[in-house]
Amino acid sequence: MAGLPATADAFVVLYRRYEAPILAYFRRRTSGPELAADLAGEVFARALENLRAGHAVSGPFSAWLFGIARHVLIDSYRRGRVSEEARRRLAWDRIALTDDELERIDRIGEDGAVRAALGALPQDQREAVLARIVEQQSYEDIARALECSELVIRKRVSRGLATLRARLRGELA
Repeated sequence: MAGLPATADAFVVLYRRYEAPILAYFRRRTSGPELAADLAGEVFARALENLRAGHAVSGPFSAWLFGIARHVLIDSYRRGRVSEEARRRLAWDRIALTDDELERIDRIGEDGAVRAALGALPQDQREAVLARIVEQQSYEDIARALECSELVIRKRVSRGLATLRARLRGELA
């Protein structure tokens, strides 16, 4: 895929672009900001290893990165702990987070009104909106994961976003 990072500086640009969405992904699925940060660190370490090894990135970079995130999360559930293998291979130390950093991670993508409006959506719409808007997955990938058609996913995202807009404007209770 064109445009992949050829240098450490280029990887830093990608890290800065995707740090918040990856942290938000893990924060919604884990018990705390420290765990979310540990998982995110492993995702970026694995991504860098794969890129250095010349592994092909098929599709959008964000979908590829969130695919790694899903695998890291599944691995952590299966093992009952966060894998640190890729970080160790790269000699990346675990970062000790300050209270301010933990609070920032805890709040990432979690505006109260938006969270409440998302929580009020039917589960199928909420999953579709989060996958498309937050995780930046393609309609095709979401449809494959949820085992339905792209048209169904497009309708769920459209209806979910319309409901969110109405709730946030105060048009719906």
